[in-house]
Amino acid sequence: MTSLSGITPSGRLTLGNHLGALRRFTDPDGFYFVANLHAMTTKHDPRRLAALTREFATLMLAAGVPEGTVFVQSDVPTHAQLAYLLECTSYVGELSRMIQYKEKGNRPMTRASLFTYPCLMAADILLYGAERVPVGGDQDQHVELARDIAIRFNREYGETFVVPQLNKAALATRVKDLANPTAKMSKSAADDAIGTIRLLDPPDVIRRQIMRAVTDSENEVRHDEANKPGVSNLLDILAACTDSDPVELAKSYASYGALKQDVADAVLAVIDPLQKEYARLATDPGAVEHLLVQGRDRALEASTPRLQAATRAMGLAGSAP
Repeated sequence: MTSLSGITPSGRLTLGNHLGALRRFTDPDGFYFVANLHAMTTKHDPRRLAALTREFATLMLAAGVPEGTVFVQSDVPTHAQLAYLLECTSYVGELSRMIQYKEKGNRPMTRASLFTYPCLMAADILLYGAERVPVGGDQDQHVELARDIAIRFNREYGETFVVPQLNKAALATRVKDLANPTAKMSKSAADDAIGTIRLLDPPDVIRRQIMRAVTDSENEVRHDEANKPGVSNLLDILAACTDSDPVELAKSYASYGALKQDVADAVLAVIDPLQKEYARLATDPGAVEHLLVQGRDRALEASTPRLQAATRAMGLAGSAP
């Protein structure tokens, strides 16, 4: 089964991105990319976008994502080409219901790409015949739209696309902000946000942020997301880092301080080897570029036939079949 996923460089990658995404990108036959085209749907700094794109790609490689599977979205033009064809099969009504547009659109100077980018996301998925798409809960709606577009295209123009299945990433929705444990840990948070653990933060900063994590006044360690979101978040992070059950872990602690110490140790044990490999790769940009070219060429080879099939099916390249 082909696996595919992308991450938008809209901020610095976080612990949640690693636990819920990067370390799940393990399929040597998969396609994993930095979705830099998606970062252009709102106002952005070109220099920051370029820097984050390279940082994301290097972190993906440092996290152990298989060689030959990592690429930068804008380097593979089939994504943008298929996106336009899918725009021509999508409806204004379904695009206007997308959460991102409802939250950020309908205001002065809204970019048209914010409205149409779900078609680009559908193209990302459908180009490779991906059968499963590992995404966080906030992307469910986009995968459902990709499914709807694929079914409609196949019905109107002939069988062209694999209809993908959603592969929910449970951990991605469970890593919460340390300062506001009712909200997810977001890479789009401000650089000085105290509730976010970024993958390239120094160890002392990471430990300090965890020790300052919001809990409650009870000092009773139990997993109870409704009534104890801060404590439950710490238990979820510890469980994810140690491959344990958060409910069972809670029975081992009599104080919040001991829990926080163990969470900090576990997080650093996960992040330390990633940071070391990132530092090694960052000193050899030529090697990183070589790996990204490998990923780009493989993505082009895999995606071009399906783009050509969609083009022919719509009657744009010679006679329609």
